[in-house]
Amino acid sequence: MATSKQPVTVPTDASVDDFLAAVPDQRRGADAVRLCTLLREVTGEPPVMWGPSIVGFGSYRYTYQSGRTGDWPLAGFSPRKQQLVVYLVGGFEERHASVLARLGPHKTGKGCLYLKRLDDVDESALRELVDRTVRVHKGVDRASERRQ
Repeated sequence: MATSKQPVTVPTDASVDDFLAAVPDQRRGADAVRLCTLLREVTGEPPVMWGPSIVGFGSYRYTYQSGRTGDWPLAGFSPRKQQLVVYLVGGFEERHASVLARLGPHKTGKGCLYLKRLDDVDESALRELVDRTVRVHKGVDRASERRQ
């Protein structure tokens, strides 16, 4: 009998404060608390745990070209062992290259921004990236609403 696989990354009732307090690296934990405040301010949404390790803010519905749909946070982050991972709109590297140039030390992946230390980045540039991501996901930006 085939079973339908349920998504793991969905909103949960787990405590964001407890999750952030349990981050083993003290500096990364402090950065995570600051990042949580920043994302809350920019999105206007409360933090919610998505699955076991992502703090998300708000949500939007996406549809892949295949027709598969799902929900994902407007913006989110996860305090990983080696860095903070900020989840942004796919393709932000090309769309917002000038903002990334101001950001400071970072790496990027498909829809992910990797930061070693929050103190090393330009907070106004980070706020702008998050704001632009939220605008795309809400459909108020020219970029595609489709999750990439």
